[in-house]
Amino acid sequence: MKLAEALAERSDCQVKIEEIKKRLIRSARVQEGEQPAEDASELLAESERVFVRLLELVSAINRTNSKTAFDKEQTISDAIAERDVVGKRRDFLAGIAEAGSTRQDRYSKSEVRFVATVSVGKLQAEVDQLAKRYRELDTRLQELNWKTELI
Repeated sequence: MKLAEALAERSDCQVKIEEIKKRLIRSARVQEGEQPAEDASELLAESERVFVRLLELVSAINRTNSKTAFDKEQTISDAIAERDVVGKRRDFLAGIAEAGSTRQDRYSKSEVRFVATVSVGKLQAEVDQLAKRYRELDTRLQELNWKTELI
């Protein structure tokens, strides 16, 4: 099985767990004398099977990511961590740049005037570089996901 297939199945398991949870919640309580829409014990048993499979997948994915080279210095796990931090930093700086560039219309000269305290241009240039790095990392990770066999 390829890493990408395991990632897709992991996602399916997570969705299925949420669906089972919703079904269990609907069947967890009924009016006295009524029958639940579904058998809660069957749903719990099904959820247990999905959780067991999810654990198998997550363990195999983590093992594969930590043992597979991304490049000469990093594993896939390292690249994922870098991609995630680059994305968070990009979003952080984009928010600051947006706050500094927000325009406020003044209707008279007596209204308070606001000025930016950050260099919006420099921040935006850094945001653009981070976005590029994020795309590069993500593209390479996607490529490796389809080439790498699950360990």
